[in-house]
Amino acid sequence: MSQPRTSVLPSARAESPDDRLRMRVNPVRLLLSASPWIAAGYLLTYLIVSVVLFCVVVTAMTLTAVLAVTVALVPVMIATAAVIRGCAQVERFLLGQVFRRPVRGRYPVPAGPGLWRRARQAWTSGATWRDIAYLAGLWVPLYALGAIVVAAWAASLAGITLPLWYRHAADVCIGSCGAEHVPGIQIGHFPNGPHGAHANGLWIYDSVGPALLVAAACLIALLLLNYLLGATARLHAHVARAVLRGAADPLEPAMAVLARPGPLGPLVDRAPPHGSGSRQGAP
Repeated sequence: MSQPRTSVLPSARAESPDDRLRMRVNPVRLLLSASPWIAAGYLLTYLIVSVVLFCVVVTAMTLTAVLAVTVALVPVMIATAAVIRGCAQVERFLLGQVFRRPVRGRYPVPAGPGLWRRARQAWTSGATWRDIAYLAGLWVPLYALGAIVVAAWAASLAGITLPLWYRHAADVCIGSCGAEHVPGIQIGHFPNGPHGAHANGLWIYDSVGPALLVAAACLIALLLLNYLLGATARLHAHVARAVLRGAADPLEPAMAVLARPGPLGPLVDRAPPHGSGSRQGAP
């Protein structure tokens, strides 16, 4: 009796239903799906928005450190925590491009009146420091990774359309070029121009053949880079969700059961107040 055949390749069925990114095994189906565009859109918006959020967080933290020896420290600490929380909320909103369910942060309930109590709670609960860790601490590696992958993916996408516009290009160099006012596209090492000494590379100017060759190579690269783009966006989004959402409360499921209407509600409502009476059956 033959054993059932199993595949070690990733399958869309094994993915979380909360994930909008579907990494298909077939590269053509992946190219024609919405997943590469969702991944590119998420990473591109992060590259634009995160720069502003990083500057805001660093400025707020610097201002708090400068005012640490003044009487305005406590109000500034409260305002800084609120600004950081708002920046983190913007990042959670961006995660809606990748996840169907909204990502919500876990912040402590206000402890009560008093500026010092509010400032102490905001900076000792851990939620503010998690937001800072993502917005500032992880910004450099996440930004560098996203920028490199998006740039490579966009370059391969633009290379597919090369036969349509190479005749209108001028002074486009990919590599090392020394001459100026050269028509077409130079790919390689041209220290003295395409016809000069030590020229080594591809000059796309008056023939469609090299342009079609580059377009075919870019198409193959795009089919492969779609997987890298999706994996990068998924890694980025999962790291963001894990940090910005924070650790789950182990008693949260039990509290949710107690909060829902059910048999526990009537039992609690019928329970006599403490000291108001005796148990049933007692003499």
